[in-house]
Amino acid sequence: MVQRSSTKDVRLQVVLPLELKEKLRRVAVGRGQKISVLVRESIEQKVEEVERQIFEERMREAYLEMAEENLNTVEDFKYSDAENL
Repeated sequence: MVQRSSTKDVRLQVVLPLELKEKLRRVAVGRGQKISVLVRESIEQKVEEVERQIFEERMREAYLEMAEENLNTVEDFKYSDAENL
């Protein structure tokens, strides 16, 4: 896979332990990629994972808030069904 730079690409300097850099180099060579492509893909995957976790946590919180609100509503109207008898 050949990726070309776009005008929106930026350079980012990152400091890594030598051991990790060597692992990256071995994996990149094994896949026939540049290290920068492997790093970019890895960062994209991690960012997507973190965004998904944040979204799921927000959804969980919203669900719990709605559940509490629903319980309060049920409590408010628990005797109203009997009024029509």
